[in-house]
Amino acid sequence: MDLLLVEKALLGLFGAAVLAIVVAKLTGKRFRLPPGPTGAPIVGNWLQVGDDLNHRNLMAMAKRFGDIFLLRMGVRNLVVVSSPDLAKEVLHTQGVEFGSRTRNVVFDIFTGKGQDMVFTVYGDHWRKMRRIMTVPFFTNKVVAQNRAGWEEEARLVVEDVRRDPAAATDGVVIRRRLQLMMYNDMFRIMFDRRFDSVDDTLFNKLKAFNAERSRLSQSFEYNYGDFIPVLRPLLRRYLGRCHDLKSRRMKLFEDHFVEERKKVMAQTGEIRCAMDHILEAEQKGEINHDNVLYIVENINVAAIETTLWSIEWGIAELVNHPEIQAKVRAEIAEVLGAGATVTEPDLERLPYLQAVVKETLRLRMAIPLLVPHMNLNDGKLAGYDIPAESKILVNAWFLANDPKRWLRPDEFRPERFLEEEKAVEAHGNDFRFVPFGVGRRSCPGIILALPIIGITLGHLVQSFQLLPPPGLDKVDTTEKRGQFSNQILQHATVICKPIHA
Repeated sequence: MDLLLVEKALLGLFGAAVLAIVVAKLTGKRFRLPPGPTGAPIVGNWLQVGDDLNHRNLMAMAKRFGDIFLLRMGVRNLVVVSSPDLAKEVLHTQGVEFGSRTRNVVFDIFTGKGQDMVFTVYGDHWRKMRRIMTVPFFTNKVVAQNRAGWEEEARLVVEDVRRDPAAATDGVVIRRRLQLMMYNDMFRIMFDRRFDSVDDTLFNKLKAFNAERSRLSQSFEYNYGDFIPVLRPLLRRYLGRCHDLKSRRMKLFEDHFVEERKKVMAQTGEIRCAMDHILEAEQKGEINHDNVLYIVENINVAAIETTLWSIEWGIAELVNHPEIQAKVRAEIAEVLGAGATVTEPDLERLPYLQAVVKETLRLRMAIPLLVPHMNLNDGKLAGYDIPAESKILVNAWFLANDPKRWLRPDEFRPERFLEEEKAVEAHGNDFRFVPFGVGRRSCPGIILALPIIGITLGHLVQSFQLLPPPGLDKVDTTEKRGQFSNQILQHATVICKPIHA
């Protein structure tokens, strides 16, 4: 009987949706919309294009429909831009108009409907959160204060790999140890603490919660309820899992990290880490305690894993291009001399290593479509009308891999950033290369990510000859399917043959 009632309710909602669409067509505004495939009633283009709107699929559509095109995914309008000029328009020139963020039913759960910084709409709350987070996380002073810790963590990775007898013969999945390093890099900044080993119980619980959060938010399983709201009741069990994970994860943040800093601050009265700054802002009434926890959520999602993906891609490309690996090693030896390890201040004297980092970010961009943008009000792009609350995707990966704009873009060739593209930087001085975005909603974590990637790759190449596992001449660089990120499908096993100075 209950099932029958649900079916009737859904049919009623479906009928209401059809009627609403018909009325909207007859009475709504007349828009000059961007080109795109013709959609079906209710579902739009969803069944035509499928769930996997990754950077490569959207590149293929751009070649068919142009630099700007529209997809209707159920009730949602999705506008994709694929040229530097349009990217500049969205990210910079009309940065206020297109400066909000789209969320969905799952992201609303994990961010408290935008109580964080990364996924909130553009406005007073975002400005306040950005200001509060900038001083403790995203300044040159933070880099200067924490770079010795990053260098130490990279050195400890090298020591642990050297101690593993299998590393030099059968190889190791080095990502596992690098993941611990990245958590320590960020938790030192955030909470003035670190995890001792990959076997640390709290580290593994935190890592598991974060992995499940990423899986649930990037899954294709919930798209039908997000694109077609009348079907949302069918997501009840899925959304229940999201709510349950959020509760357990936030409790972990609170009990094991935030409360500990509160106790230390009460005893010492000192500001020693980023969380102390955040808690001070809460004490002043600038933010509430939920905002504090959502800042921790943002750092766990937006800072740790994305940088780890880039390091993992960089290692894979260095393994697969031994001649490039040898050039990096030779540059470090020539500039620093025997026995000296790479430090953050050294990076500016190592242009080829910097070029390797940039080339990794170009070819293997971690967030290839950037974090989606949104216009709160009706807008204009390239002469087309963009209806309010459209999801705007900038295909930043395609901008950096378009053969019309780059020489042999499918090759991993760091030399391009020392030759024909030597003026191009990762901070977005050229809109063909915007791995961290540009403008108001750009990723402020660039100031941390670039030195951490450089230090880590530098230490590994100095210390080891990085090789594919026995019987293979390359590691697999197949990309993993996902809605928002570009990750390597198989975490590579890498032989790490020690290099003795």
